[in-house]
Amino acid sequence: MIIGVPKEIKTLENRVSLTPAGVSQLIKFDHKVIIEKSAGVGSGITDEMYKKEGAIIVNSADAVYNDTNMIIKVKEPQLAELEKIHEGQIIFTYLHLAPNKVLTEGLIEKKAIAISYETIEKNGKLPLLEPMSEIAGKIGSLMASYYLAKPYGGKGTLAGGVAGVHSAKYLIIGGGTAGINAAKIASGLGARVTIMDTNIDRLRYLEDVLPSNCEMIFSDKTNLETELSHCDAIVCTVLIAGASTPKLITRNMLKNIQDGSVLVDISIDQGGCAETSKPTTHADPVYTVDGILHYCVANMPGAYPKTSTYALTNATIPYVIKLANLNWKEAIRKDYALGMGLNIAYGKITYEAVAKAHNMEYTPVSMIL
Repeated sequence: MIIGVPKEIKTLENRVSLTPAGVSQLIKFDHKVIIEKSAGVGSGITDEMYKKEGAIIVNSADAVYNDTNMIIKVKEPQLAELEKIHEGQIIFTYLHLAPNKVLTEGLIEKKAIAISYETIEKNGKLPLLEPMSEIAGKIGSLMASYYLAKPYGGKGTLAGGVAGVHSAKYLIIGGGTAGINAAKIASGLGARVTIMDTNIDRLRYLEDVLPSNCEMIFSDKTNLETELSHCDAIVCTVLIAGASTPKLITRNMLKNIQDGSVLVDISIDQGGCAETSKPTTHADPVYTVDGILHYCVANMPGAYPKTSTYALTNATIPYVIKLANLNWKEAIRKDYALGMGLNIAYGKITYEAVAKAHNMEYTPVSMIL
């Protein structure tokens, strides 16, 4: 198979979808790897490092898309990239289609084979999303601490406080992978941390593994409103695999949050968990609504590409190899988890949550195979 790696063009996205070690593994199976010039520079990977492992370096994205059977990326195709995709081409990347009807319709029109990292599911876990959720959770608490500083729009409360003065109060909504990592950093900074979730068993687990400055509270509307009224930083980490994130924080709830508080919405890739959340970029990361500072960067791990690229590709490369070795249909037949990643094929939506999000027709994967 001919596999292409374009340079990411989302604003300040410095990750790359394949490392030199990944190239080496694919070359061993006699696959051909074409990589756009400078695709890995943001992650500290030079073209020479790729060439050494057998990759072919080309000067343009067009050359990558035109001559390849499978494109592997990090972020969802941008409009300029969507135009380059051809019928039957495999697009393997984070897609986040539920909140993005334009991209969904574009991939349908192109009749691409769109396989999404974030919906591959194995034993109840999302193995290709988890490493980025770990990183995003940690970044979320760091950014909340940073933007609580008065010069950046926050109320001026130090996360860890000092002797004789209260530390900041963090509210983390969602106790999954991103949530526990957000709690680790916030508690490590010395903040008072509350984690909310609807899963009692998960709350019991978190109580066992997190330090004593973390408190676990069952998530319902009443408890949420109470916690919002006296927190300094909110980190939203809610996720429903492949579906739009529920809007747990309404515009009206902002009135009860103290001015200068910071809302970090890690869920923004799937639409965000606050009604007032909208995607931002690393170039322009924050905005204020009703006195609440919102940080809603849609590619948070892209800020730390040397960590994120290797964490991501460690998880994705076994699936890339499987798709390349077997062809996508056979790979999906043999690996149910990978089949969960198929979102669009031959102009049909094959992931139910995406179809529901856009009120479009759903076609089960079994009918495509």
